[in-house]
Amino acid sequence: MDVSYINPFIIATTSCFSTMMSTDIHPGDPSLKTHPYPTYDISGVIGLSGSAQGSISLSFPLQDAENFVKLMLSNPPFISEEEMSDGVGEIVNIIAGNAKQHLTNFDLSISLPNVIIGKKHTLAGQSGSPTIVVPFSGDQGKFAMEVSLKTR
Repeated sequence: MDVSYINPFIIATTSCFSTMMSTDIHPGDPSLKTHPYPTYDISGVIGLSGSAQGSISLSFPLQDAENFVKLMLSNPPFISEEEMSDGVGEIVNIIAGNAKQHLTNFDLSISLPNVIIGKKHTLAGQSGSPTIVVPFSGDQGKFAMEVSLKTR
């Protein structure tokens, strides 16, 4: 996978958090994923298909996911498990849609988001393509973005 494909996802992620949650996040150094487990407890996943195939996922510690979703919902005192799942799904959906706009050399379609909650759930990347992990952190918490994209 050409790592230059990661930049649209990084740009879309920082823009989403700035616009939707009025918070700044900062990417860390990308690395190659070496195991099938996500970094944290709750993951939002979007599939990518077309002239490139793969997925993008965001993986959050549960408390940090709650912090970010609360920001997105204008800081209610409590959010339900359904709101948590919908919020994480919407975040990854916005990021995938925005990144797609910058990957115009591919005819990409994005799937509906799926959200998986639980420690040690498995996220398998696109077969035959490496998965790049980019850690992010900010005042409200941390998360990891995983991108796997196989081009034809």
